[in-house]
Amino acid sequence: MLTPISNDPRDYSWGSTTLIPALEGRESTGAPEAEIWYGDHPGCPSRTSDGRTLDVALAEAGRPALPFLLKLLAAASSLSIQAHPTRAQAQEGFAREERAGIPRDAADRLYRDDNHKPEIIVALSDEFRALVGLRPLAATRRFLSVLAAAGDEVPAGVAQLQRRLDVDDDGPAAERALRDVLAWALGEADAATVQSVATALDAAATAERPEFADEIAVLRAAASDFPGDGGLIVALLMNLVTLRRSEGLFAPAGVLHAYQSGLGVELMAASDNVMRGGLTPKHVDVPELLHVLDAAPAPAPVIRPRPLADGVDVYDTPVDDFLLERVTVAGDTVRVAVHGPAIALCTDGEVVVGAASGAAALRPGAAVHIADEDAVEVSGTGELFLAQPGS
Repeated sequence: MLTPISNDPRDYSWGSTTLIPALEGRESTGAPEAEIWYGDHPGCPSRTSDGRTLDVALAEAGRPALPFLLKLLAAASSLSIQAHPTRAQAQEGFAREERAGIPRDAADRLYRDDNHKPEIIVALSDEFRALVGLRPLAATRRFLSVLAAAGDEVPAGVAQLQRRLDVDDDGPAAERALRDVLAWALGEADAATVQSVATALDAAATAERPEFADEIAVLRAAASDFPGDGGLIVALLMNLVTLRRSEGLFAPAGVLHAYQSGLGVELMAASDNVMRGGLTPKHVDVPELLHVLDAAPAPAPVIRPRPLADGVDVYDTPVDDFLLERVTVAGDTVRVAVHGPAIALCTDGEVVVGAASGAAALRPGAAVHIADEDAVEVSGTGELFLAQPGS
């Protein structure tokens, strides 16, 4: 069964005014359009053609809720730095906050459900920038040496970081040092210390030391958007990644991430549990962030599509909540296996999704919910992403 679904863009302040309208071939309203949700998540469920929300339609048909949420995401400035819990941490935290009687929509509520929230984003724009994971310490010390040389004296915040990160590059000492720095940056560092780091970023001569030129540009923008926010120091410790079109980035439980700019398709487990780590006016609970945090320094987890069949690529992730496939067609018909409830989202051209129960024509930004089908056939000329449960 194929059910066309749609939704309105969410107007978060970090959203782009142009990227989603350009994808859909329409004029911009001038307002930020940050995300479009495709799924049955109660926070913003999609609508079916008869006006029902998808969660209602699935419940009335006796179908289970989807284990994933698919989105279009368009960023013009930094999202909040955040990490998500494991499933066990989510279950414990949700039960604790339920016992405490904290309303699920309260601003300081951390666990709004009892599920984990691993996620993958795949670039649709030519470039998609993101901060993700904690950079290996040797590289961060090189970065700090650039900032330390930016003026006549080493700025106070930079000097603090150099002292606190003067440990072995790998192993428990590195993780402890990074945890301590995050606790200091978000709980103890005052606005003057954060400003000293921002001043060093402004003074850094990127032409002479180009290794961190992109990082400095991104951090300058963050300092301007969030003056005095200790999240600037957190962001300074993170890997900056620039994805090319069709490359993906996986954020497992505990890994810090903050998307910066670009258009992408995002797929995640059906959860809204977020521990924030700065660059946000929203609630930041430092002890709980540190509780769920994976502080091991490592390169960013970039995922490149793996060919699965002619016209079908898959993004391999180590979770069973979801599977993301990219289907490209150019006149021929491509058959794709389906092993559970799925959503197909068109991102380029004009494609037709066909199944035993019928067919649906899709243009960029249009999507269809798929149920009780073993396979779909995709024809036309263009690209779509298929989200379904993991195997």
